[in-house]
Amino acid sequence: MATVDVHQHLWPEQLLSALSGRRDPPRLRGRTLELAAEGASEIDPEAHDLTRRVALLDRDEIDVAVVSLQPTIEIEGRPELIAAYHEGIVELVAASAGRIRALSAGEVQDGFVGASVSAAAFVAGVEPLLTELEEAGRFLFVHPGPPSALPPGAPAWWPGVVAYTAQMQAAYVWWLSVGAPLHPRLRVVFAILAGGGPFQAERLASRGEPASTPHGVFLETASYGRRAIELCLANCGPGRVVYGSDMPVIDPRATLEAIRGLGDAAADAILAENPARLLE
Repeated sequence: MATVDVHQHLWPEQLLSALSGRRDPPRLRGRTLELAAEGASEIDPEAHDLTRRVALLDRDEIDVAVVSLQPTIEIEGRPELIAAYHEGIVELVAASAGRIRALSAGEVQDGFVGASVSAAAFVAGVEPLLTELEEAGRFLFVHPGPPSALPPGAPAWWPGVVAYTAQMQAAYVWWLSVGAPLHPRLRVVFAILAGGGPFQAERLASRGEPASTPHGVFLETASYGRRAIELCLANCGPGRVVYGSDMPVIDPRATLEAIRGLGDAAADAILAENPARLLE
């Protein structure tokens, strides 16, 4: 059974070119990515080279990566950037010999295994996308989006540690209480362990809300270690956690080491068996 990483980002040349041609954020100036919400940061364009990415999959003993266009770079509502990504990623998937599979950005398209949206868009409502995915038998990946206004003096890590996790908790709890009953057959993956949403099960129960994780919900592991993963396994069961790395944003080796340290049965479930059910 193939091992799968369900959370990677791969920017095709068409997207890099579209970002480089913009006058306003989001835009790329050489190796500097400029965003309205998070400011400027340095990126490595070579990290999005297909040959290099496949070599890293081999290093980590991962057979397949599911890639998406992260909403954090402010692509929602910018159809020209989304179109550039769709055009280019289809070519990379075709050239990858089965090693790369892709999620479309906010819509159902042929050739994609599902779609991705930001947590904020998810909570605000993304119909008819949910119905279309459910009917097509494809899954939805919920990913953090741009942070709201940062507090004065916020350190560089604030969006990733505070804003993103808060967004994902809200998305997860919204799905438990509102969305899941309306779409019982839809498979939904929540990035970064839903920002710790499953840790709130007892607090939810004290308010009269269901504490169990609905059928079809999966939680991916990017950036987390053994303690957080074990908490999710204890709360949600072994069939809900899937491996995700957030490559190339994060070095995945610490998370992989934690997963493989849980023992063969847990590692097989997280790396292979659960993703197989997600991708079926």
